[in-house]
Amino acid sequence: MEEKLEKNKEYVVEIIDHGYEGEGIAKIGSVPIFIPNVLKGEVCKIVLVKVLSSYAYGKVLELQKVSPDRVEADCSCSKRCGGCDLRHIAYPRTLEIKREIVQNLVNKNLQQKIEVQETIGMEQPVYYRNKAQYPFGVDQEGRPTIGIFAKRSHEIVPLQSCQIQNEISQEIAKTVIAFCRENHVEIYDEKTGKGILRHLVVRVGFSSKEVMCTFVICQKNETLASNWSKKKEELYHKLQQEYPNIQTIVENVNNQNTNVILGNRNQTIVGEGKIQDQLGEFTFEISPMSFYQINPVQTVKLYRKAMEEAELQKEDIFCDLYCGIGTIGIFAAKQVKKVYGVEIIPEAIEDAKRNARLNQIENVEFIAGDVEKLFGELLQKEGVKPTVVCVDPPRKGIDQTTIDNILKVEPEKVIYISCNPATMVRDIAKLEEKYSIKSMTPVDLFPFTKHVETVSVLTLKK
Repeated sequence: MEEKLEKNKEYVVEIIDHGYEGEGIAKIGSVPIFIPNVLKGEVCKIVLVKVLSSYAYGKVLELQKVSPDRVEADCSCSKRCGGCDLRHIAYPRTLEIKREIVQNLVNKNLQQKIEVQETIGMEQPVYYRNKAQYPFGVDQEGRPTIGIFAKRSHEIVPLQSCQIQNEISQEIAKTVIAFCRENHVEIYDEKTGKGILRHLVVRVGFSSKEVMCTFVICQKNETLASNWSKKKEELYHKLQQEYPNIQTIVENVNNQNTNVILGNRNQTIVGEGKIQDQLGEFTFEISPMSFYQINPVQTVKLYRKAMEEAELQKEDIFCDLYCGIGTIGIFAAKQVKKVYGVEIIPEAIEDAKRNARLNQIENVEFIAGDVEKLFGELLQKEGVKPTVVCVDPPRKGIDQTTIDNILKVEPEKVIYISCNPATMVRDIAKLEEKYSIKSMTPVDLFPFTKHVETVSVLTLKK
């Protein structure tokens, strides 16, 4: 009879594997124990912090055998913020772990036991994020502060120096919070719903160097809103003087008591409310609401890998589902006969249409609506017969109706780009009756984090 595990009890365990969020896995008897910040092969003393019926969670008390792949984290706040789950691991090993995570999911869930390709990594995996979202708050001394939320909480870890955020976004945030302290700007309190400044969102064009600052504000209190309107002109002028690359400043109004960062209303204060950037040979306009991949260097590698593995032909009809601002479809357009893009967010579709015109791409048609409904209408009412379907869904994966439509129309190839390998593998399992997996490649869009981006290419069985 196995020993009954007890919360708060100490054990010595060996880490035998990694979970799909990068955490270490040990076993006590037959019960898996999930432990953050450890590596396969390490031996450690742990304490159980949560015990459930079939598994448990542990916390490291002492490392008794250390992996040669362990490194000293080069960030003073990485343990508190939780943004870089793999900061304690040498970068080449993080790429191997991400490939292993995808491979384990394949082995457990798919009939076809394909060998996952090596993870495509970054040459310089630092300062790679082109978008920073900084919450405002108040520190223990009652002063305005800005930073990032601590892991699994809304406590703000003050901004110091981050290895993954773009450097200029960090400098801008420091300038803003210094101004707020000097001028006693009212910071929003999510508990009371009072205050003005909620978030600062900075987007940077990596190729163009253009910068967009979006201030998320709450306007429920007229007096505070009036005070802010007097101070903001000085702040915005200061930012333009100190950072000439700032092309536009936007105010986004969010009066709701919600964890969602952006509200639905934008007011452009400086510039045109958008910036431009390049991906490969193409130029894209980015607005405050646009979905645009966080890591442009790796995004180009991701798209090129997808096109290369799919071996697109001049006569192909390409359906780009969950198309965002049209990046993948525009990448594919010059290689195929026609592209149809579908996206549920109307503003993103307007961006996609502008981006097509900007790049003089004429063989694309972007449509706003729910993929679950519109893809079926394209097939049935419009008579579109795609030879290639590309999906880049949210983390929850593809809905069953869209999977059924793919199986019904039988495109020759399916490109599946995913930020969640678990739901990707689940969906591919539903397509296996008609499709073979040609290739599956992780691409490291988020170095030193648990996140794994993967591109899979499926071909119709003959």
